[in-house]
Amino acid sequence: MATRKAGPLGVLIALLLFCLPASAGEDEYWRLYRTRYIDGGRVLDTGNKDVSHSEGQGWGMLLAEANGDRRTFDRLWKWTRRHLQRSDLALFSWRYDPAASPPVQDLNNATDGDLLIAWALLRAAQRWDAADYRNASAKIRQAIAGRLVKEHAGLTVVLPGLQGFEQNGRLILNPSYLVMPAIRAFALADPGGTWQRLLDDSRGLLERARFGTYRLPPDWLAFDADGTLEPAAAWPARFGFDAVRVPLYLAWDGEPLSSPRLAPFADFWSCCEPLHAWVDLNDGKLSPYPGSVGVKAIATLLRGEEPVATPEQLAQEDYYSMSLLMLARLAHKEGAP
Repeated sequence: MATRKAGPLGVLIALLLFCLPASAGEDEYWRLYRTRYIDGGRVLDTGNKDVSHSEGQGWGMLLAEANGDRRTFDRLWKWTRRHLQRSDLALFSWRYDPAASPPVQDLNNATDGDLLIAWALLRAAQRWDAADYRNASAKIRQAIAGRLVKEHAGLTVVLPGLQGFEQNGRLILNPSYLVMPAIRAFALADPGGTWQRLLDDSRGLLERARFGTYRLPPDWLAFDADGTLEPAAAWPARFGFDAVRVPLYLAWDGEPLSSPRLAPFADFWSCCEPLHAWVDLNDGKLSPYPGSVGVKAIATLLRGEEPVATPEQLAQEDYYSMSLLMLARLAHKEGAP
C-alpha cells in the first residue's frame, strides 16, 4: 500500500524520499508521487477515500512516461485496461471505488481521462518504439473522435462523457477537459481532420467562455444551439477546482505566457494575497481558504518560473494538488518558454 501520511510523520517521509540517493536520472518529485499515490497499478485519490479515476490513471501514465519509468507505466496501463476499459468500445469508465461492489458502478466515461490515457500511450509508443501502445492509443482516439467530438453552433467541441451532456439542443462542456497538448499531438498523428478542427475551435471557445470581474472560464459551461455561452446551472458558477487546469494545458501547449488567453489567469492569481482556490463568477466572492500547492504551481508556471515545493509543503498535499504540481513542472519543461 502506498505511503500517505500527514503531519510530522508525513514531513519526515517526504524529507527521506527527497534525500535518499536516486537512481540515475530519477526525479525526486516523481519518486515521492509514485510512493505516496500509486498502489501497484492504481492511482489513489487520497482526498476522496482512495478511489481511482481514469483522469488519475492518465496523469500517472503521463508522469511515468515523462520520467522514463516503463515498469510503473506498464503497471498503470495493465490495471487501467483490466478495471476501467469498457467492453463495448475503447473508452474507460470514469471511477473505481474499492469499497463498492462492484467497484465500477457507473460505466460512463470522463473524456479528459480518455484523452490523457491515449496521449500517454502515444508518447510511450514514441519513447519506447512500442507498437502495442501505438495501436491502443489509435483505438482510443478513434472512439473519442467518433463518439464524443461534435459539431455544435459552428464549432467542433468535445463532450465530457457519452451520457448526460446533451440537453435539448444545449451541450454541457467542461473547459478543463480540453487537454490542448494532447489534442495537438493527435492532430500531428492523424493530420487533416477532426483533431485539428478541435484544436483550432477550442482556442476560440476558451476566448469566448470568460465571465465575471476577472474574465475567467467556469468549471462547467453551457453551450446553446445559437452559440450562447454561460456557466452551467447545475454547478456553482466558479472558476474553481476543474477550471484551474485550463491555463495549465494552454501553457503546456506552448501558449505565450504574455498572451491574452493566459493574462486573465495570471492577473487573478496576482491580485490578492493569499492566492485563492476559486472565485465566484457571478458575485466575485473569493474562496475562504488559499489555493493548494498545486494551484500555486500553476500560478508559478504562468510567471515563467519552475514550480517547486519543499517536503514540508508537500507533507499534507493530496493526490489532486500533487498531480497539479507534477503536471505544472512537466509543462514548464515542455511548454511555453
